[in-house]
Amino acid sequence: MKHEWRKFEKELYGVKAKPIFLEVEEQQFITIKGKGNPNDQDFSNRVSALYALAYGIKMAYKQAMKTEQDDQAVTDFAVYPLEGLWQQAEDAKEDTLEKDKLSYTIMIRQPEFITKELVAQALDRVKIKKPNSFYESISFENIKDGKCIQVLHIGSYDDEPQSFAKMDAFAKEHGLKRSSDIHREIYLSNAQRTEKSKLKTILRYQVGEK
Repeated sequence: MKHEWRKFEKELYGVKAKPIFLEVEEQQFITIKGKGNPNDQDFSNRVSALYALAYGIKMAYKQAMKTEQDDQAVTDFAVYPLEGLWQQAEDAKEDTLEKDKLSYTIMIRQPEFITKELVAQALDRVKIKKPNSFYESISFENIKDGKCIQVLHIGSYDDEPQSFAKMDAFAKEHGLKRSSDIHREIYLSNAQRTEKSKLKTILRYQVGEK
């Protein structure tokens, strides 16, 4: 059986262009941190390292499950989409996005059955097959978002403030407030193959009571 996140986890990824409230439990990710403009080559190299390892983990798991006799066991899975936690530097201009002053953690979620040992094995293999200097910067960690508001943003990344405004209005309407200046983006589209006006990105931030 193959685990397909689009099919089996619609409560997290089947989001509409209307804000919703949700509780996000702890999940595990391969992550890498960075600073600066996401349009720079440095960012692309970090993304490439993450994807190479993500597919290496998938292949390692499939290989390990080849002898599995249980028809109900998960023997393969679809690689999860790229995600990012974003924050502007404290000295950035208020209400202005200064991309050169961004700090971020980009990540790819891993199914709960993926172990630290399997990630280490996959990393050793991918270092040989697809060399990348950023592999040493990758971590395997658990992250819990908790109480959040999220929405599907359709369009250019530069137009995201419009969707954040909808989220802010939704939070205010329900007596909630944003509890962190960090927000999460989940990239459902391939930016290299999709028109900017059709890009689909889930936006999420943590909230608490006013």
